[in-house]
Amino acid sequence: QVRLQESGGGSVQAGGSLELSCAVSGNPNSPNCLAWFRQTPGKEREGVASIYTGGSTWYVDSVKGRFTISQDNAKNTVSLQMNSLKPEDTAVYYCAADSRPWVWACGLTRSQYDVWGQGTQVSVSS
Repeated sequence: QVRLQESGGGSVQAGGSLELSCAVSGNPNSPNCLAWFRQTPGKEREGVASIYTGGSTWYVDSVKGRFTISQDNAKNTVSLQMNSLKPEDTAVYYCAADSRPWVWACGLTRSQYDVWGQGTQVSVSS
């Protein structure tokens, strides 16, 4: 069974950068789809970025050009580099995996993902 553990959250001023990392364990075959979601109180969990094992990536419009998702298969990690952070990026960020073996596209819809990490807080001050 796939397990996910996020790290790297914290507090930063607007315009700053943070990198989140998610350690993937529990299954010798890494999930084909890994993603980052975020959630603020009272709002739906929002897909931020996703990556397919072959390298294709997807981003929500609000982070395009600022965030980069990447995967290190040797280290079994997926990372989210966040630059030019804005106060509206403040949220709890979750790593997610679609553990199904036959997946060819990695969307940003919460229902696609069946494994979740515990989340890590990112706070951006103005």
